Amino acid sequence: MDRLWKSDLEDGNFKNPILFADYSDPDVIRVGDTFYLTASSFNYVPGLPILTSKDLVNWKLVNYAIDRIDYEVYESPQHAKGVWAPAIRYHEGRFYIYYGMPDEGIFMVSTEDALGKWDEPVLVLEGKGLIDPCPFWDDDGNAYVIHGYARSRIGFKSFLGIFPMSWDGKKAVGEDHILYNGLETQPTIEGPKVYKRNGFYYILAPAGGVKPGWQTALRSKNIHGPFEEKVVLRQGSTEVNGPHQGGLVDTVNGDEWFIHFQDRGMYGRICHLQPVVWENDWPVMGIHAKEGCGEPVIVGAKPNTGVTEEPCYLEASDDFNSEKLNLMWQWLGNAKESFCSLKEHPGFLRLYCKNPSGKAEPVLWENSNVLTQKLVCPYFETEACLHVSGLSGKEQAGMVMMGGDYAYLSVRGTNEGRTLVLGVSHDGADGKKEEIEELAVLSDGTETVKFIFAMEKGADGPVFRMYYIIGENGERTSVKVDFMPSDHTWVGAKIGLFANVLQQEEKGGYGDFEYIHAVALEG
Repeated sequence: MDRLWKSDLEDGNFKNPILFADYSDPDVIRVGDTFYLTASSFNYVPGLPILTSKDLVNWKLVNYAIDRIDYEVYESPQHAKGVWAPAIRYHEGRFYIYYGMPDEGIFMVSTEDALGKWDEPVLVLEGKGLIDPCPFWDDDGNAYVIHGYARSRIGFKSFLGIFPMSWDGKKAVGEDHILYNGLETQPTIEGPKVYKRNGFYYILAPAGGVKPGWQTALRSKNIHGPFEEKVVLRQGSTEVNGPHQGGLVDTVNGDEWFIHFQDRGMYGRICHLQPVVWENDWPVMGIHAKEGCGEPVIVGAKPNTGVTEEPCYLEASDDFNSEKLNLMWQWLGNAKESFCSLKEHPGFLRLYCKNPSGKAEPVLWENSNVLTQKLVCPYFETEACLHVSGLSGKEQAGMVMMGGDYAYLSVRGTNEGRTLVLGVSHDGADGKKEEIEELAVLSDGTETVKFIFAMEKGADGPVFRMYYIIGENGERTSVKVDFMPSDHTWVGAKIGLFANVLQQEEKGGYGDFEYIHAVALEG
């Protein structure tokens, strides 16, 4: 299958972004000859994705570190909450990921095998507004967590904090206090990553805000400061806004690289790779350095890692031939086994019509049983095939483009039969409401409906289009809709499949999805 996004140019060079997908707040480490990357997952589960690579350019999604978020409130989607800005580390034979949940505190999850089952999360320090944690085990036997603060929960930002933790990484063993004040020179500093090199403690952190900001390096001979500071990466003359939060990693030959994200609106926060050199004990990232500050690489030489990686890509198609969900899928909130089956009708994904919200007039935004996947290239066409025989009255199944606003096509069961409808939801003063338009009435005997979403290149940028095909031999019909996907707070738009009831009572119906296929379009 053709790769939807090709970063590896297969001539010794790569182009940014290395991941055209919403892997927000990435962090990266190397263990042996393998690189491991994780990222924020917010309210989506499973969470804390684990991606691996041998060359820092070609990445595979291989696992998740958590299956669910173990607080009752996350049984319903908690948009913009959940798992924020993780840091991944390898210490004394174990992998560790620290992450902040802005309403609950700082957590840690660990394992000896990053590709296997991770242990249950541990609450390291409880408290609202504690985010972006990074652990650090010093060579003097002390261990710390350095982190940021979320103004929306704690009332202030632009500061970094520190607290001591136990050597096993499981709990805070001292008070949290302010380590660095960035109000005057590094406003909105956040997302710290801590390293030690040549006698200096370094904190690499973004400042200035997600889109207009830059990368800052802080350094000190003492982990408690005071810190010198230097801006080491700016947008410069490029179109790579930010460039925002990320992680530093070395190769087996000692070269160093920095992976960070760029905010691309509806596409989410996509990942870029920058070479790093050191001048006078300061990192210089990217290219075209001016006074020690670089700007992002667009095309560059691939890292020399000593390993040749076969070009690979993130998946966006599924024929549902496995007994487990493909790793590309995440639920909108905590999932239950009763949401779906891949065994009841082998070769199909059966989504059962549910209403997890319990509301009399449920909307997708409030139901955790929406199965989503990230957008993985700028221009694409995605087609899903639904078998409709399992739907009865007050039930529907379909495909959605989910973002801050969302739109979907679905087949709805009525007392008279089945109809094809368009649903569109926009933010309102009283929350999410869905406006429904009937597009067609399905004739008796119709077995399948195909939904087609396309992101096409228009004269002024991407254009979103929707189509459908009724029956095996039906014609492709365009849907007239005034809609463009958007991000929501810190999450990009996603394509989703769903089956739900339109009332409180669940009746036991279902939608059977035969496949979802995605192809790249010319950009």
